[in-house]
Amino acid sequence: MLANRADVWNLGEVLSGREDVFALSFVENALTANPVLAPLAGRSRADLALLVRMASGSGAHADQLEHAYAPAELERIVAVLRHLLTARETVLAVNAAYIASAARTDATRTEPPFRLQGSYRNMNKIAERIVPVMNEAELSAVIDDHYAGEAQTLTSGAEANLLKLAALRGTLTGRQAERWAEVTAAYVRTQALGGPDGDPVTRAVAALGLLADRISAVETAIHRAADPRRLLGGPGPVHD
Repeated sequence: MLANRADVWNLGEVLSGREDVFALSFVENALTANPVLAPLAGRSRADLALLVRMASGSGAHADQLEHAYAPAELERIVAVLRHLLTARETVLAVNAAYIASAARTDATRTEPPFRLQGSYRNMNKIAERIVPVMNEAELSAVIDDHYAGEAQTLTSGAEANLLKLAALRGTLTGRQAERWAEVTAAYVRTQALGGPDGDPVTRAVAALGLLADRISAVETAIHRAADPRRLLGGPGPVHD
């Protein structure tokens, strides 16, 4: 099941109460993409669940495993799974953002459409580049590189999608945050004017309406600033 697709019927019911199973399916589907994890595809599913718990630091112990893993092999597997679980956080966040964006109409959007996907294919592409000895920065670079490549396949909005991705991951720099604010403000303004492909007359009328609203807002702000009752917090002067 690719839950990043917008045409999944009643997705809330499909995934409700099965979030853990759904999340684990991303790991299961990525096993054969990584040479360290590939042997697990033919072993006990209970072992996989236990190994995932070990990688997540939940306190599981190796002596509970059904297969007899050599210490070095077990260390490599757990290391790769640990990185894979970290990558999965991004993939699932992208998955959720894609669904949320696809469910909205253009008229209700407050930011550009999000078209990057968090599918099994994306997870597998990232998994095949994970090695046991990489550190957090190297793993982050792998995820960045993957989605930078994905963004290049979009017909439009690559910058906006990558900025949104950084926001989802909590990695926006100060300059990127400013740029994301600029991009979203420009998008809302364009939508208010009837969209980039809107009829010229409709766009002109919308522009006049938008200008009138802004002038009204400025006038209101001026009147409030000039009203002594608002400045002093009490009634204005009494005139004879």
